[in-house]
Amino acid sequence: MLTTRLPGRVEPYKLAARAEHLEGLMALDAFARLAEEVGQQHGDVEVWLDFSVDPQGRREIHGRLRARLQLPCRRCLHPMAQDVESQFLLGMVTSDALAAELPSTHEPVLVEDEQLNLLTVVEDELILSLPQVVYHDEADCAVSRDQLTSGEDAVASSEPAASPFDVLRHLKGKS
Repeated sequence: MLTTRLPGRVEPYKLAARAEHLEGLMALDAFARLAEEVGQQHGDVEVWLDFSVDPQGRREIHGRLRARLQLPCRRCLHPMAQDVESQFLLGMVTSDALAAELPSTHEPVLVEDEQLNLLTVVEDELILSLPQVVYHDEADCAVSRDQLTSGEDAVASSEPAASPFDVLRHLKGKS
């Protein structure tokens, strides 16, 4: 189990030159954009980062993260625990032009003034790793199956549905 806190900023080029490995925790309540997306979170995200230089001279970060988030159920909107994991490969760049030159296997990460904001990198990866939809099991959800129908009864009416082209027929003078 990880117990070390990761710094908010690092010097990634130096870490890549020395092929450094960082692992540790970051507090989930430090991620404002994640909170806007899914609500305020508590606890930590576990992060593993390997900095390296590939044979073509590209500086890259192989990363992995794992967190247990409280995500809102799309039916009842009550939070439910959801494990989120991600593995990623980042290519360090100093401009958008260099980002376009990266192979498709790498996601670009912008390094400004020899500094990399790890909080932003980890938050981006967490947001990208969120599941699109989260539901409780029907038995555990506060919203029952009967409450999920909308509008009038879903029973089919005995009258045939009106054709959307009836209006055009009347405009053309045909009945």
